[in-house]
Amino acid sequence: MVRTRDQGRHYSGLAPAERARRRHESFLAAALELFGTDGYPPTTVKRICKEAGLTERYFYASFKDRHDCLVQLYTDLTAGLRAVTLAAIEQAPPGDLDAAADAGLAAFVGFLTRDPRRARVVLIEVVGVSAELEARRHGVLREFAELITTVWSGTGPPGEARRLTAVGLVGAVNHLLVDWLLSERATPPETLVGVCSTLFSAAHTRLA
Repeated sequence: MVRTRDQGRHYSGLAPAERARRRHESFLAAALELFGTDGYPPTTVKRICKEAGLTERYFYASFKDRHDCLVQLYTDLTAGLRAVTLAAIEQAPPGDLDAAADAGLAAFVGFLTRDPRRARVVLIEVVGVSAELEARRHGVLREFAELITTVWSGTGPPGEARRLTAVGLVGAVNHLLVDWLLSERATPPETLVGVCSTLFSAAHTRLA
């Protein structure tokens, strides 16, 4: 929704750095709404500014361009995704690898399915946009694969087999969520978590 409140009054009494931070957050919230609903290609800087209720001058004080805005939004979303997943894994009973996988998957899937705009930006809108984003995207996938191998540390064969299995599982979860999005979100998230948990458990059992 477009803001109608005068932004000067809205930020009245705040230090310049805090005003800049709030403007930055407003632009990211607007980008999430537009990239996550209409998509990245048709969303212009002007539309982001209108959604945020701010001028283009402030936009270019926060971002180099529209691509930079997408990069920063993707970075924020994947950082949040990793944080909730890691926290869930750490709260699982020590030594129970299936419980850790179930908890991590529930947090991972939940973060994206609770707000489909997040899922669309993370899984679809960044794909193929630029070499920089492709490198970032594959880096994020590698980080989640490394998280899996860390959880599995000390079980099964070390090295390449375990790493490649983790990469394959991350790809499977990613594609299941893309299918969920493109199938009009008909599958309940709980079903997605269950399927992913089965894949993880079967892979870990086979490796061990």
